[in-house]
Amino acid sequence: QVQLVESGGGLVQAGGSLRLSCAASGRTFSSYAMGWFRQAPGKEREFVAAISRSGFSTYYADSVKGRFTISRDNAKNTLYLQMNSLKPEDTAVYYCAARIGLYSTQAMGVTAYDYWGQGTQVTVSS
Repeated sequence: QVQLVESGGGLVQAGGSLRLSCAASGRTFSSYAMGWFRQAPGKEREFVAAISRSGFSTYYADSVKGRFTISRDNAKNTLYLQMNSLKPEDTAVYYCAARIGLYSTQAMGVTAYDYWGQGTQVTVSS
């Protein structure tokens, strides 16, 4: 089991940048593949980005590709999401998630993740 706590959310103007962090504790961080998801009011939770256990492989939703960068520092047990060129449609609660599944083809699926943080609000003003 791993506990996840997100931080770094807030209010930012369109075109601005923000970096989210996810601090993990409880088990060996490097044992988990990680992902970021987001959920806007009245919408389903959707995939944003994912990263492999080693950090070698990354995956992005088309909507954020080229603007967001997912990374991890296993020595610090921390996951990051660097968000640049933010748009109003990026407004949502952002969740950090961990999975123990072995298949990279499942990296984008909400149901593939075993542990979730409480979320952090990101609001982008137009």
